[in-house]
Amino acid sequence: MPPREFPSKRLVSAAARYGFALLTVALALGVALLAGAETHNLVFPVFLTAISISVWYTGTGPGLLAMLLSALTYNYFFTDPLYSFYIDRSDRIDFIVFVLFAALIGWFSSRRRRIEEALRRARDRLEAEVAERTQQASLLDLTHDTIFVRDMNDVITYWNRGAEELFGWTATEAIGQSAPELLQTVFPMPMAAIREALLAAGRWEGELEKTRADGSRVVVASRWSLRRDEQNRPAAILETNNDITERKRTERQIRRLNEDLGKRSAELEAINKELEAFAYSISHDLRAPLRHMAGYAELLQRRASSLLDEKCRHYLAMILEAAQKMGELIDDLLAFSRIGRAEAQTTRVDLAQLVKEVLSEAQSECDGRQIRWSVGALPALRGDRSMLRLALVNLVANAVKFTRTRAQAEIEIGSIADKNRAPVVFIRDNGVGFDMKYANKLFGVFQRLHRTEEFEGTGIGLATVQRIIHRHGGRVWAEGQPDRGATFYFSVPRAQEEQR
Repeated sequence: MPPREFPSKRLVSAAARYGFALLTVALALGVALLAGAETHNLVFPVFLTAISISVWYTGTGPGLLAMLLSALTYNYFFTDPLYSFYIDRSDRIDFIVFVLFAALIGWFSSRRRRIEEALRRARDRLEAEVAERTQQASLLDLTHDTIFVRDMNDVITYWNRGAEELFGWTATEAIGQSAPELLQTVFPMPMAAIREALLAAGRWEGELEKTRADGSRVVVASRWSLRRDEQNRPAAILETNNDITERKRTERQIRRLNEDLGKRSAELEAINKELEAFAYSISHDLRAPLRHMAGYAELLQRRASSLLDEKCRHYLAMILEAAQKMGELIDDLLAFSRIGRAEAQTTRVDLAQLVKEVLSEAQSECDGRQIRWSVGALPALRGDRSMLRLALVNLVANAVKFTRTRAQAEIEIGSIADKNRAPVVFIRDNGVGFDMKYANKLFGVFQRLHRTEEFEGTGIGLATVQRIIHRHGGRVWAEGQPDRGATFYFSVPRAQEEQR
């Protein structure tokens, strides 16, 4: 709200304006009197000038006062009879003409004054708007974003520094040009559809392909904003562009890599299936001749043992031992290949009950060893019960085997939660352990970190564990130190009722 003007101030202002009108008429009278009777023809314009000045500088009210005083003064001093307000019949026409001219001059001066005041205010507003637009344009030039404005005929009217940096044309070269023609824009849809969406929503976004001044192509994320005039008619389009050429190139490369990866994965899957079928076929076909060889060797041992010397009996024992080991290897290979071929029967598996069954079997095969078992709380899991049982059998058998050198073996089975709150089951022992630099070999087929003379095995057990856990969408890993034991971990999805 503007500050309130006190009445005394308004009175002083009015008195000054009316005083100025009175002074103007007095000066006109003085000039006329000094001119004398012989310059009577100059009196008329002198008073008209005084009226014009009063109207121009003081407004309509003081101007009317000046016109009235000028008419009375003109009648009193310059029309017969002099020094009287009586108007002779011969001077009435001159007096009336004077009054009419004075009124016309006053109206014209007042009208022109108002027009000039309006023009001055319009000029001030225009200068302020130009200054504001200039400041906005300077700010737009400070950003590195590509910004330009075009009218509804797509003719460029503004081109900032960011547009110059991206496209290569200067503002002088770009302004006045047709944007689609200059930039050779490739649109993702018909231009009519884009304009329709722009007019309806006031904005549009999309990816466009444009050409730089050097002829190279660039892909931009383009955003259009529609500006309307005071009558709500579309007036101009402000367009901003961000260079996404490198991003699109990277996306294409990633897409190609994913396609290649998909093809290779399909090829590897086919190869793995062939290998599994091959391993199953070979293992299955080896069983019959191996059984025959072992059977005849046993018959020979029973019937001809007394006829053979000690060395031949040793050879025969070695043949039977090798046949037994080869039988175990074939059985493990068959089990390993079946895991990849068998269809998983997913159910809720009570891991605590499953571990109880596995330990019952393991303890009966420990040959009276002193093993301290520690079993903690175990979760329920979603998976194939027979497969998970086989994984636990292999892990527990592994812990039992590698604690054989300990007078007091300690094996702990429990669970923890990882950072994603998923259950992680662990089997920890105080056995011979292993060097972590060889941890990547633990789960490979036929990979062994200890000599066969020290610890028996086929090198397939942990590979079987890994395949089972991977088929359940989980992961398996191990930690250990030489002569300080080892811990094997695996994680598979929790049963749904325990996730709630």
